[in-house]
Amino acid sequence: MEKALEIKNLVKTYKGGYTAVSDISFDVNKGDFFALLGPNGAGKSTTLGMVSSLVNKTSGQIKIFGHDIETDYANAKKSLGVMSQEINLNIFETPLNILITQAGFFGVSKKEAKPYAEELLKKVELYDKKDTQVRFLSGGMKRRLMVIRALIHKPKLLILDEPTAGVDVELRNSLWEMISQFHKDGLTVILTTHYLEEAESMCNRIALIHKGKLHVNTDMKSFLKSADKHTYVFDLKEDCSQEIVLSSGTTKLVDAHTLEVEVSGGVVLNEIFLELTSKYGLEVIDVRSKAAKLEQLFIDVARNK
Repeated sequence: MEKALEIKNLVKTYKGGYTAVSDISFDVNKGDFFALLGPNGAGKSTTLGMVSSLVNKTSGQIKIFGHDIETDYANAKKSLGVMSQEINLNIFETPLNILITQAGFFGVSKKEAKPYAEELLKKVELYDKKDTQVRFLSGGMKRRLMVIRALIHKPKLLILDEPTAGVDVELRNSLWEMISQFHKDGLTVILTTHYLEEAESMCNRIALIHKGKLHVNTDMKSFLKSADKHTYVFDLKEDCSQEIVLSSGTTKLVDAHTLEVEVSGGVVLNEIFLELTSKYGLEVIDVRSKAAKLEQLFIDVARNK
C-alpha cells in the first residue's frame, strides 16, 4: 500500500523544555480519510504544523508520498494541500484571481491554472461568483473557496484543520458532501475536528494524540468496537409508564415516549428491539445514538492516559 504520509519518531520541543509532541510515529495510506484527534493542547495541531512545514520539528522524519520534507521539500510541498481553520482570504480579491495566484506559488502558469480554477469553481458552485470580491461572499462560499484554494495545485494529500468549526449544520453538511466527492475522486484526506460524530461517519482510520503522545492508531471500525458502553434513545409510539427491565442493557424512561438503553459494546440493536416488542409490546418509531461512540471512547482515553 502506497503511503501518503509517513511520520517516524517525530518530536517537537520548544525553548524552555516543553515537549508538545513526544516521539510519535504513524502512517496514512493513499486513499485514506484519516482522523487525527485529541483535546486542546494534545499536540495534533503542532504535528500537522510540522507536516506542512509551518512548524520546525526538533527531530524525526516526515515523508509526503515518499518525499522527505527536508531533503525533497519542493516535491513534498507540491503533494500537500492545507485548509486552515481561520478564514484567511484577501477580501478585495476575486475567487478566480485567488486561485490563479495560489497556483503560481507552486510554479503553475496562469494559462494552465485558469481552466482548472474555473473547473473547481464550477464543482463547488462558485463559478457565478468568480469575479466577485471575497468581501461580498457568504461565510459558506468563503469556506468552499478555501477548500479549492488548497487543491488548485492538484495535491494528492489534503489536510483539513477544523474545517467546520463555528459553522451551522446546513453548511457543515454541504462542506462534507463536497469534500467526500473529492475523496471519492482519489484525494487522501487528514481531518482534525471537535465534532467527533464527523470523524466517526467520515473516516476509515483514526489516530488519537493526548499530552503529546500517540495513544490510538487503528481503523475506525476496530476502534468503535472497543466501546465499553453506548446509549441508544428509542422513541415509542404509545405512552409507556411501566418499568422496563432488559437483559440486553440498562434502561431509563426519560418520559412517556422516550426510553434510553445503555448497552455494552457487543450488544446489537436487534436484541433490544426484540425484547421491547416481544416482552413489553412496545412499538418503536425511531432510534438514535445519545452520543457518538467515538466521543465516549475519546473521553475514556483522555481520562486513563
